[in-house]
Amino acid sequence: MYDYYLGGIHNFPADQEAAKAVLAKSPNLRASALANRAFLGRAVRYLTSLGVRQFLDLGSGIPTVGNVHEIAQAAIPDARVVYVDIDPEAVSESLDLLDGNQFATAIRADVRQPQAILDNPQVRKLLDFDQPIAVLLVAVLHFVEETDEACDIIGTLRSTMVPGSHLVIAHATVDELVFDERELKKTQEVYRRQTATPLTPRKKSDVTRLFDGFELVEPGVVWLNRWRPEPDTVDVFAEQPFLSGFYVGMGRLP
Repeated sequence: MYDYYLGGIHNFPADQEAAKAVLAKSPNLRASALANRAFLGRAVRYLTSLGVRQFLDLGSGIPTVGNVHEIAQAAIPDARVVYVDIDPEAVSESLDLLDGNQFATAIRADVRQPQAILDNPQVRKLLDFDQPIAVLLVAVLHFVEETDEACDIIGTLRSTMVPGSHLVIAHATVDELVFDERELKKTQEVYRRQTATPLTPRKKSDVTRLFDGFELVEPGVVWLNRWRPEPDTVDVFAEQPFLSGFYVGMGRLP
């Protein structure tokens, strides 16, 4: 569905129909998806500028245009990236795209089982957890219904990260939006049918809580378009950033 929002070609009829149903209820979602991908790019470029060379991208979908490994490896040719997704088709497509790239791979796993991800032999083969790593949770934690569970997931990941590691989050919200509660429920049902989990937007305070144990990188938890914007960016949410429907942030493990 995300690839469809981005205008990609790596999606299937069922994804297209579900995505169209969501767009009918949330017309800003395509612009949000594009802005979200732009945020991911800014975050990865910032991290590589610090010398971070390992990335664990959870809920990655299909790494099409603007993906992590292309951006990271443009700056650090041997940067290592593991993509993780629960959808077998997304993983299969990812592996096809990554064929021949010895420093990037994709595995099928559930973000709600972080220890299984950390113990996966392919993850351990490519990533060295004795060195700083960036964990990316971009547009995925809102598919975890309970905030306590989302915090526990991050806690498990944090326990294996060494100082200098980073956590990147982009999370859906309805803060400041004027919306019809019935339409939100219909949108959640579309996601439930497609992903087996509903979309669970969270407030800024809840998203900030996800960074417990990390030092927030400036400018902290902010609207999607407000995190270190680049001067040449066309910002469709400039006047009304809340319409992006996303909070984003980055934390550093001290």
